[in-house]
Amino acid sequence: MAEQKKLIVSHAPFWHDGSSIHERSYHIMGAALLPALAGFVLYGMPAVGVMSLSISFAIFWEFAFTAVTKRPLTIADGNAALIGMLFGMLLPAATPWWAVVTGTFIAVIIGKQIFGGIGSNAFNPAVLAVAILMVAWKERFNFDAAYVNYSFGFAAQYPLGVLKHFGVPATRIFHLGDLFFGRQTGGLGTGCGAALVAAGAYLIYRGFIRWEISLSFLAGIFLTAQIFNLADPVRFGGPFFHLLTGYTLFAAFFLLTEDSSSPVNLIPMLIYGFCGGVLTILIRNIGAHIDGSLYAVLAMNMVNPLLDKIRPKAIGKVL
Repeated sequence: MAEQKKLIVSHAPFWHDGSSIHERSYHIMGAALLPALAGFVLYGMPAVGVMSLSISFAIFWEFAFTAVTKRPLTIADGNAALIGMLFGMLLPAATPWWAVVTGTFIAVIIGKQIFGGIGSNAFNPAVLAVAILMVAWKERFNFDAAYVNYSFGFAAQYPLGVLKHFGVPATRIFHLGDLFFGRQTGGLGTGCGAALVAAGAYLIYRGFIRWEISLSFLAGIFLTAQIFNLADPVRFGGPFFHLLTGYTLFAAFFLLTEDSSSPVNLIPMLIYGFCGGVLTILIRNIGAHIDGSLYAVLAMNMVNPLLDKIRPKAIGKVL
């Protein structure tokens, strides 16, 4: 009798493209450095301090957790540093140190490690941390108050805040070109549209994020904002205004595309991104929050497991 070979078969995926966690983390951090530098130029050393503190404490919390739980040390893969960087870019440059330390703890310990570590988190850790801080210390995310002592060469009012509270047509105060090149206030790494688009294009080209999610999210933003704007041009901003303000572009390229909390199949990715864009505009225009991007990301993270059950029809025939 011929000797039989035994094969061990595991669940998909069945092949590896040669990439690694640390390679992906460092490439995303390298791309994010471009919009972060734009924030450093605009806000100065306070922005550098917030970013440095955020990255260093994210690494510290991961090191401390692995030491206490006697798990293998994982800080070398760069994921904790990436979480800290993305979290820091969402904050105002004037955020106090204790809020940064608290936020990084929430992001790394609660947002990542409690779920089981990298690849097991249901929500984007940086988004979860900022959303909790927004609920706990809402006044810290009042960008107009945060930058009251800054002197800019442009209107220093938060664009979405002006539209939400005063109902002023945004184009009367903010020019789209200025918004695209970062002449606006907001998160220290989320204001320069040109830098964010360049970073996103690089990540898509290198295959570190999926274009289906980013572009469908932007399409959802554009179409929904256009419908609202056509209904009431005075009360609701136009689609390009919404694309270039708030956390929109940052969410499109750095938040929604996080591997653990986003779909892997084509149709689910398109639904995931598009619905995220629609939900963002609904929250902005008829909800209580000025910028609905982060809450839209969390909502889509939550339904991601259901969306990913939508799969292509198997090829073949059941006998």
